[in-house]
Amino acid sequence: MANNLYIITAFILYLALMMLIGVFYYRRTRNMADYILGSRKLGAWVTSMSAEASDMSGWMLMGLPGYAYVAGLNASWIALGLALGTYANWKFVAIRLRKYTELADNALTLPNFLQNRFHDKTNLLRIIPAVFILIFFIIYTSSGFVAGGKLFETVFGLPYIYALLLGAFVVVFYTLVGGFLAVCWTDFIQGVMMFFAIIIVPVIGAWALGGFSTTASAIYAVNPSFFHPFTKPDGSMISFIEFISLMGWGLGYFGQPHILVRFMAIRSSSELRQATHIAMTWVVLSLAAAVVVGMVGKVYLTTALTGTATETVFLVMTDKLFTPFCAGLVLSAVLAAIMSTASSQLLVAASAFAQDFYRILIRRDAGQHELVWVSRLSVLTIAIIAVCLGLNPDNLILDMVAYAWAGFGAAFGPALLASLFWRRATRNGILAGIIVGGVTVLVWKQFAFFGLYEIIPGFAFSLLAIYVVSKLGQEPDKAITDTFDSVEHSDI
Repeated sequence: MANNLYIITAFILYLALMMLIGVFYYRRTRNMADYILGSRKLGAWVTSMSAEASDMSGWMLMGLPGYAYVAGLNASWIALGLALGTYANWKFVAIRLRKYTELADNALTLPNFLQNRFHDKTNLLRIIPAVFILIFFIIYTSSGFVAGGKLFETVFGLPYIYALLLGAFVVVFYTLVGGFLAVCWTDFIQGVMMFFAIIIVPVIGAWALGGFSTTASAIYAVNPSFFHPFTKPDGSMISFIEFISLMGWGLGYFGQPHILVRFMAIRSSSELRQATHIAMTWVVLSLAAAVVVGMVGKVYLTTALTGTATETVFLVMTDKLFTPFCAGLVLSAVLAAIMSTASSQLLVAASAFAQDFYRILIRRDAGQHELVWVSRLSVLTIAIIAVCLGLNPDNLILDMVAYAWAGFGAAFGPALLASLFWRRATRNGILAGIIVGGVTVLVWKQFAFFGLYEIIPGFAFSLLAIYVVSKLGQEPDKAITDTFDSVEHSDI
């Protein structure tokens, strides 16, 4: 498979298309509003597909199937938590965030919105959130590069380091050149590819085994516990802590900057209803199929996968099920998943640096052209750091994603919800919530108290900090509550 000309041809065609999109939108990027939010001109289809493609990433085609390959339906709790979190985010956050960010002096980044929302004159509501964005996005982006490295290593037989660098280069190229519009339109194409790939592989795999009934019987014969969602692979029952840890993934959605920025960029809040329907259809079917991939792979593959190799179950099945060129097209969807998320993360992290560090602390009078180039240089720098973190081939993609997901969910989720829904929230309360949530995740991860996923205590402590500090402080000034009321009483 390593030197198969057909697969290489399919990959080259796909990569060339993505890079051409980047070049096309390079000519349409004139200022920071274009580079960061595409001047808020996205339609419902591009918004929804871009949000979900940047959300799910390589872990949906590699990490989640790998977990299902080991744990069976036990992995479905992650999928259920994510589906519920996705719905809540689109239903309750999207419209308010779109309206609020435009009212808050057309805020282009999440830290920018928080500062404008609470009329913060100290810039702490821009600088401190930007610090956490950089920390956790470097980890998150690194997980994407690791997934790309494993893909090229498995498909082409490249040494892992060269495979890692190749995947990183393509992502950096079109993000560096095209900015937000390039990222969103490539995400749209990649989202379509991901959807059909994750549906086709388990269906063809089950058909090759004689149908879904025969496949289910074979899975049951190998490990009956695969069909018991509350039973772990070793036959023991899942504990309450393990259950809420899996379901807790859904809490992360409220704080993911690379997803939230799509809500901010849609052309009109009236289009979010249609975008929600599109996004939820994509998410439910894709997550369910990802779990089925791992379970079908358990019996379809005659050679057992162990360790980090379990996360290649989708890749190995694709190699065995399809002709070389078709396999190349399906595997391009894996690269699409990786690239869509990594590019979004790079762009948001670079935007945070340019808008919330460079413009605030280094050059307050920096022009739009200068800020665009600072963002582009930031993309390159952050990518280099992320590549360095991903040099270890034994990194588990799902573990890296879980860490970064928890960091964003705990640091920004409660802060964003309070900013959008609670009049009594204050600047100091939001600041305390961001710091407490982010630090809790960083500390909890190192000690793994009780085996509880770090997003649960991080989210809870962040909410508590916002409530206590806001209550102990002065009431928000009238200008802030008036802004809140203008959104509250509008057509939401």
